[in-house]
Amino acid sequence: MRARALGTRICGAAGGVLLCSAIALASLCLQIVETKVFGRAWLEPLVLAILAGAAIRQVWTPAARWAPGIAFSGKTLLEIAIVLLGVTIRADKVLASGAGLLAAVVGVVSLSLAASYGLGRLFGLPRRMATLIACGNSICGNTAIAAVAPVIGAHCDDVAASIAFTAVLGIAVVLSLPVLSIALHLSPQAFGVFAGLTVYAVPQVLAATAPVSTLSAQIGALVKLVRVLMLGPVVAALAVIAGRRATAGQDSASNLLLQERPPDRLKLSHIAPWFIIGFLGLTAARAAGLVPPQVLGPATQLSASLTTVAMAALGLGVDVRMVATAGVRVAAVVTLSLLILAGLALLALRALALW
Repeated sequence: MRARALGTRICGAAGGVLLCSAIALASLCLQIVETKVFGRAWLEPLVLAILAGAAIRQVWTPAARWAPGIAFSGKTLLEIAIVLLGVTIRADKVLASGAGLLAAVVGVVSLSLAASYGLGRLFGLPRRMATLIACGNSICGNTAIAAVAPVIGAHCDDVAASIAFTAVLGIAVVLSLPVLSIALHLSPQAFGVFAGLTVYAVPQVLAATAPVSTLSAQIGALVKLVRVLMLGPVVAALAVIAGRRATAGQDSASNLLLQERPPDRLKLSHIAPWFIIGFLGLTAARAAGLVPPQVLGPATQLSASLTTVAMAALGLGVDVRMVATAGVRVAAVVTLSLLILAGLALLALRALALW
């Protein structure tokens, strides 16, 4: 019986992976058609996979049997792709800005957290909802929302509304950033930094930067991963704040959460996920000359292919109809917070003399 259940789970996962792979393959075919019709590919397979997946989701919601494979494609395959991306990075070029770039990332995240939270409270949003939006906007979208929600005792409706808007706006940012880079006359290096500082999720950074240049994608991924590392300190700080409020009797929900799940808050995976360690490890190996040159081409192609499959999974997870249930105030706060984040990123480019 257990073997049969295990076989069913494996088959279910395989089905979801095949579904995402089929969408990715269709996206590659669409790019070929696009090139023949327009003379060039205006939309990369990564973006086409997101759009195709989202379009399918609006007319068909995958049954539960597809969920394991879709989740595996959107998470595990993507994490493997990110690790492989580390092989392609020239650390000497990407880290040319040094400590200044690191300071810019920390400064942008910190200021965006404060501004987004303040904006949410100004619009009358509850403290937990304002915190979710601030963390999702400033750090890494849905991942940050999911990590922060149990720490602050957020309601499931608040989590759903926050995730709905970050998902939809994330795709809008992916589609608009390449055009914005042209309008602002950003160099590939500057655009990579800008995308890494503004886009919500790592895969979306790759989707936004890949149409511009490989250097933009490499820098954007590294900046974004440094930004993701901010999630650890932020979750730890919120855990301390929640604990103090619970001790003072000001937040019974947070107090109950602290009693039930204290080990979950400071997991090592929240501070340094395995794929970030792998990404940085392969980047260091490339810098030390430990990666054979003949490996670079296949690793790059495999990373791109896995990312496209993950993009399809990401699109399948977007339900545009959920946005209507979130409310006007949430929509306004999320949108304005994103604009604030973009403004702070441009200021950081100025400070780094990249724009």
